[in-house]
Amino acid sequence: MTPPSASSPTPPPAIPLIQRVVAILWPSFITAGIATIVFATVFDPKTLFMEYDFSRMAIYSVSFFLFWLMGVINAMSTCFFLMPCSIFNKCKTRQDAAAPE
Repeated sequence: MTPPSASSPTPPPAIPLIQRVVAILWPSFITAGIATIVFATVFDPKTLFMEYDFSRMAIYSVSFFLFWLMGVINAMSTCFFLMPCSIFNKCKTRQDAAAPE
């Protein structure tokens, strides 16, 4: 076996798409469940939305999905900001090289 050379490091193996999707959806699902429990414990939905004719279950369901959506946005932005800057620098370098002077 030959040792890896210092000039050409091998890139890490690609993470499968399903694993990336689950890495975003699962933590946000758990967070949404906890946030819904806290929300339902602190606030009574019937008093918050008194002027609307919604059941408590409907309000709990909508709040769960809203919390889940906020968690997904949070997890996706975290994954975006974890990407190495070299990816964006390569794209910028290619654009600068292709731009007419």
